[in-house]
Amino acid sequence: MAEPLGAIFPPADPGTIAPQYLEDASGFRGYAERVLVPGDEAGVVGALREASTAGVALTIAGAGTGVTGARVPQGGWVLSLEKLRRLEMGRGQATAGAGVILRDLHAAAQATGQFYPPDPTETSASIGGTIATNASGARSFRYGATRRWIERLRVALADGRVLDVGRGDAIDFDPGAIPLPAVTKNTAGYQLHPGMDWIDLFTGSEGTLGVVTEARLGLLPAPAGVLAGVVFFPDDESAVDAVEAWRRAASPRMLEYFDAPSLALLGRGFPEIPQAARAALLFEQELAAKNDSAEVERWLARIEAAGGLDESWLAESAADRERFRRFRHALPELVNDTVRRNGTLKMGTDHAVPLARSREMLTYYRRRLEEEFPGRYVIFGHIGDAHLHANILPRAQEAERATALLGEFARQAVALGGTVSAEHGLGKRKAHLLELQYGPEQLAALRAVKRRMDPQNILGRGTLFA
Repeated sequence: MAEPLGAIFPPADPGTIAPQYLEDASGFRGYAERVLVPGDEAGVVGALREASTAGVALTIAGAGTGVTGARVPQGGWVLSLEKLRRLEMGRGQATAGAGVILRDLHAAAQATGQFYPPDPTETSASIGGTIATNASGARSFRYGATRRWIERLRVALADGRVLDVGRGDAIDFDPGAIPLPAVTKNTAGYQLHPGMDWIDLFTGSEGTLGVVTEARLGLLPAPAGVLAGVVFFPDDESAVDAVEAWRRAASPRMLEYFDAPSLALLGRGFPEIPQAARAALLFEQELAAKNDSAEVERWLARIEAAGGLDESWLAESAADRERFRRFRHALPELVNDTVRRNGTLKMGTDHAVPLARSREMLTYYRRRLEEEFPGRYVIFGHIGDAHLHANILPRAQEAERATALLGEFARQAVALGGTVSAEHGLGKRKAHLLELQYGPEQLAALRAVKRRMDPQNILGRGTLFA
C-alpha cells in the first residue's frame, strides 16, 4: 500500500509551510498553497493525478541546493521527493531514488571500491536534482556531466503515467533539433539533437517534462591512488598558460581556478595561502598505482615549468585531498554568506565558452568587474571546461546594476559561441537568458516539446520559459 502523501498544508494558511520548501541556496523565495511529501512512486503518481485534475501548478523540490529558483514555487503546490531514498549498490552500477543525497551515494560507492564520477560542488544535493540540472562539477573535465552516467530512469509524467526507460530507448515522437553551442558543458533548455533518447531528453529538463523517481547510475572502479595539488601562481597569465599546457600534455580529472580576490576571501580560513599568490589551480590526477612516484615527478616538473610557487601544496593522502576539497568548497559558501549579509540574492554567472575562447572570457570578466565592482567580486571554477563562475558581491542598493552586468556577461558568452548555462540550469531566475541563446524558431521547438509532454503546463511553471 502506498504511503500517504505526507505533510499537506492547507491553502487557508500558507504561512505554516516550512521555509525550506519555499527557497533555494541563492536566497530566492516563493510561496505555495500546499506541500506534498509522498513516500514512494505511487504517492508521486497520486500527487500528479490530483494536480492534473485540478489544473494546479506543481513545483518539484529536491534538497534545495540549486541557485536558479527552479525548485522555488510561485504559487500552486510543491512536490518534495525527499522520502524517495532507496539506494542499492551493484558492481558497476547503483540504483538510487530521487531523494538520495549525493554524498551518501559517493560514500556507498567508496565502501564497495567504486566511485560515481559526477562531482558537483554541493554534495548535499539530491540525485533527482542533479539529474534535473544535468549537474557536473570539478571532475567533469575528464568524466563529463551527469547525463553520461545515467543508464536507466523511472519518470512519472504530468498525467500520472510512469515511463521506465533505458539508454538508447527511442522517444515516441520527433522532438526536433536545435543548434547546440560547441562547449563541453551546456544545460540551457532541452538538448534537442538527432538520435537523442529519453534519457537525453529528461536529463537537464529541470522538472518541466516529468518527475524522475529513480535512476540507475554507472559506477567505475576506484583508482589505485589520486595525486592532488593546489598550485599557486604569481599572476593570472601564468595560471591560464598552465591550464592550456596541461590540457594538452596531462590527463588530470579536474582543473579548477581561483583568482586573487578568491584567495583573499579564502585566506580567512586558510592563512597558509602564500602571500605572493595571485591565482591558483587545483588539480587531481588518478594514479595507476598507489605509490606512483613517476607520475608525481612528472607533475612536479610541470608545476616548475609553469612557474608555480614553491609554496604550492601537493598531496597523495586522503586526509590532504580532503583538505583541498574543503578549500574548493569553502569558496561558494563564503560567497553565499557574503551576499546574505549584503542583503542581496546570489549574483553569479554559469556560462561556458569554447575552450579556445576561455582566456578571452576571463579577461572580459576581469575588465568589466574592475570597472563596475572593484574589490567586490570573485572569479573561480571549472577552468578546464572554460566554465568559470564570476560572482558579484554588491551592496543591496547595487543589485540592479549587478543584474545588468550579469546580462552583459551572458550576451558576451553567447557572442563567443558559448552557453548561458553550463551546469546550474536556468530555473526561474535566469529563464530570460534562454532567448539570448536561441532564436524564435529554436524557442518554438523547445516549447513544442514542453506542450507535448505537459499540455496543461503543470510541471515547473515559470522554469525555463519565463
